Amino acid sequence: MRGLFSFMLTLSILGTVMTALVWYFFSNRSLLSNRCHGLTKAMVTQTNTPLGSKVVYDGEKRKPLQVTPELFSTFAKENPFVNTTWDTCSVVGNGGILANSSCGEKIDSAQFVIRCNLPPLENGYERDVGNKTDLVTANPSILMEKYGGLQERRRPFVESLRSYGDSLMLLPAFSYGHNTPVSLRALYTIQDFDSPSRPVFLNPEYLQSLARFWQGQGLRTVRLSTGLIVASLALELCANVHLYGFWPFNKHPHRHQNLTNHYYDDRQSKKTVHAMPAEFDHLLRLHTQGVLRIHLGECTPTASPGCSSKMAWASASVSGFSLPVGSLGSAMPTLVQHNTTSQTQKPWAGPNINVSGPSGLGQGASEDPTQGSDSEQRTNHRRGNRRRPGK
Repeated sequence: MRGLFSFMLTLSILGTVMTALVWYFFSNRSLLSNRCHGLTKAMVTQTNTPLGSKVVYDGEKRKPLQVTPELFSTFAKENPFVNTTWDTCSVVGNGGILANSSCGEKIDSAQFVIRCNLPPLENGYERDVGNKTDLVTANPSILMEKYGGLQERRRPFVESLRSYGDSLMLLPAFSYGHNTPVSLRALYTIQDFDSPSRPVFLNPEYLQSLARFWQGQGLRTVRLSTGLIVASLALELCANVHLYGFWPFNKHPHRHQNLTNHYYDDRQSKKTVHAMPAEFDHLLRLHTQGVLRIHLGECTPTASPGCSSKMAWASASVSGFSLPVGSLGSAMPTLVQHNTTSQTQKPWAGPNINVSGPSGLGQGASEDPTQGSDSEQRTNHRRGNRRRPGK
């Protein structure tokens, strides 16, 4: 009788935990979708930004831009994400943690792959970051620094886009007034050289909604990083979101060796604009709730008799929390407090790490994905019979 009581008590506890996880999973996604409407408003289109209207820069709200016929003609005729969702998405940051990670194959296995700020994919980087790209962001500062603002020779810029095929190229043309001319030159260059790239403009209205959403979640930052923006968009586009290269610290969480700022260089980013550790804290919270998966360590497959699809992942731990070794269908990471005096009020918070680290755009952290039958059931339940077209 006592054994039966223990069994029933265990089932009750498990049921309560699963109910809480499901509640977190759906409430976070639905709240983000209801507040930001990324499926219809993330990109500037001729539908959501009509001729004669005014575009309000999200970084310069006092200087609206009139939508003239010429400007209107550069807008996408329709939103590329309407009635389109994917089961799996890889969002790839540029953090140095990706170096020697062997995560390229795993990244490319997703149905939709998002990359940040025109990162290099060739010359040996494919093994760690893959090369499949469905959407890539392009910060105007990169166009200015690497291609002279496209004021002179433009062919090098077009040739650099070959790595991304016919992917969408997302330009923040309306964040600040000085971003608009160079973003338009990028669009005209792509058109003039018949590049297969498909340039689209990030909607400042969406950025404002997204900033308010994360502020409501307690995030304090001057501006959201590119990585957090596209990770947020992916949560509306995809049933299962996996983040790679999102680790904003200069020490590897598992091997403890020094990391470069990016997987391809050690150029430092402005630390006064983006709050990368704070963003990671919020992403880690979503990871523990099962809303997304953050990947740390190596992505090396291991042989498993009778089950060739199993993947093993290196464990990762830093002061303040631990992400255990996982496998296909593994559970959430366990948070362990170690001298986290500033975290005692919120045990779900990120690591209390006293190291200054990279703060480049599109960076964050990583751990083991769980794509077992449970994620498939969540996908079918949430998406129902919605169409899932290819690219």
